Amino acid sequence: MNFEKLITKHVQKLVPYLSARRIGGHGHNFLNANESPKSEGYFLNSSTLNRYPDCQPEELIERYADFAGVHKSMVLAARGSDEVIGLIIRTFCEAGSEGILIAPPTYGMYEVAANTNNVLVATAKREADFSLKAQSLIDAVNSSSFKIKAVFIDSPANPLGNIFEKAELEKLLKALPDTLIVMDEAYVEFASEADDYTSMVKDHENLIITRTLSKAFALAGIRCGFAIANENIIKAMLKVIDPYPISDPVAQIAVQALSDHGVEMTRERVVKCNERRAKLKEALESLPFVVKTFDSVGNFILVEFKDGPKVFDAMVQKGVILRSFETKPGLKNCVRITIGSDAELEELMRYLKGVEI
Repeated sequence: MNFEKLITKHVQKLVPYLSARRIGGHGHNFLNANESPKSEGYFLNSSTLNRYPDCQPEELIERYADFAGVHKSMVLAARGSDEVIGLIIRTFCEAGSEGILIAPPTYGMYEVAANTNNVLVATAKREADFSLKAQSLIDAVNSSSFKIKAVFIDSPANPLGNIFEKAELEKLLKALPDTLIVMDEAYVEFASEADDYTSMVKDHENLIITRTLSKAFALAGIRCGFAIANENIIKAMLKVIDPYPISDPVAQIAVQALSDHGVEMTRERVVKCNERRAKLKEALESLPFVVKTFDSVGNFILVEFKDGPKVFDAMVQKGVILRSFETKPGLKNCVRITIGSDAELEELMRYLKGVEI
């Protein structure tokens, strides 16, 4: 049997998203996936594991709605914000004829999710300093040869670390009332409260915000994310989502993380992470082979080296795994570094100081 012929044509050409775990790498100090350096302890009740979970566990939805400051009808829970991205595309984009807009360099899953669903992809240009302006996005939507249903913007951006300004978002929402504007806020807890746009969902029916417990909440391992949007958008996505997306153990852990105590621990974790980020940035800028460090409000820093591949390979040899963005638009010689623990970052700097370029 020729299995290749069984695969749909668009999947035959598909290049999968290469997550940190999929890329692999042998080491002991993993600073490549923007994970928290440690997790907390949680309790599990196993007495209900014989039953299917609710599609949208009520307590989980209520807890996250309270945390985000929105009504529970405006919240959807999924297997990480990655699943939310795919749900948006599957729900709103006609395969083969409609598409999405992205602004590279950006999170790679937007394009992969579109390609997986045979949806078209258009791109908009960033400014020379990698900031993103509403007019660039508006122009790209209006000039596209196909109908763009959704614009995906990561803020704070990955791997850049910058944000999409509120004034630009307002301009974009008003200019494109019939286009979904998707704000990916996976790292928003590391930024200031002014960068949290959930309050805008009530006034803009075309705004969708995606969130996750993977980063600031230190729960990458349970795969739990959210969409915050107009109730009608949530209802439409619930038609498409799989029957049981949130397993019972995931719901139990997420509910504990969203308790008052859990949220307070997250806030403390964020403060400490941001302090380590500032310290690491200063240390990196003292190295003679660092060209620049990008300003970041995420739990990572993007660094341009004089020879990025050499630095990346040198760290691999020491068991310190970073993330190279060498092939991404405008990011030659750039490497992203996750803000790990004090010990992990101290080890990183010790090895970096030994690199000769």
